Amino acid sequence: MRFDILTIFPEMFATLIDYGIIGRAVKRRQIKINVVNIRDFGKGPHMMTDDRPFGGGDGMVMKPGPIFRALESIPRLKGDRRVILLTPQGQLFNQSIARDLTKLKQIVLVCGRYEGVDDRVRSRCVDMEISIGDYILTGGELPAMVIVEVVSRLVPGILGGVRSSLEESFEDYFLEYPQFTRPRVFQGEGVPSVLLSGDHGRIRLWRRTQSIKRTLERRPDLLEKAHLSERDKCILEELKENQGSASALSDQGLIKKADH
Repeated sequence: MRFDILTIFPEMFATLIDYGIIGRAVKRRQIKINVVNIRDFGKGPHMMTDDRPFGGGDGMVMKPGPIFRALESIPRLKGDRRVILLTPQGQLFNQSIARDLTKLKQIVLVCGRYEGVDDRVRSRCVDMEISIGDYILTGGELPAMVIVEVVSRLVPGILGGVRSSLEESFEDYFLEYPQFTRPRVFQGEGVPSVLLSGDHGRIRLWRRTQSIKRTLERRPDLLEKAHLSERDKCILEELKENQGSASALSDQGLIKKADH
């Protein structure tokens, strides 16, 4: 997979490319990240990339010409490609969209700045518009980094464990269960005994229960989208009956309910 990122601040992407999971994936050639400086395609003595908006108003608008020329400079790979504009007006980014993007061979991310991008870029060049949240950022660089990381994590082989990306929050519309490591007791609080039992069936049930409990408490809206198995429905029903207290749940009771 290849990411082409159009920006007037290419230096912002150095950390993304050089460090962490994405940096390792780049070094292993599992993904390629090509950062294109839109300023290189400006014209005139100052290589201008922005100008005053027609109709008046405050701020500056990014000119279409430099962005068009920057897009034309990017080689088109064989396979599916999508040009994405990062904008507050775009579709709200989520894990489902990220999974769809992994099917592409090439993703081109256009980072807006100032008051936005000339609308002729959107109408003539852009396949998709994405927002990462209902808040205002200075530009599209941080959203571009978010998309690169989220999508890259779903590319087979980039994460260490085979199931790592499958068990994370939002992957199946449930928040992830609590995680613990050594020491067994920290500041008087111990690790749940089930995780030390060695009983993998009970551990799986405990984790699923905790995942559903957290989702019910913190993001109940996600439950409307989740695919609930019969056992999940039993867990959810008993959680609601016990006012969200997972400690009141019986593993065996849940299994018997699910069997029926």
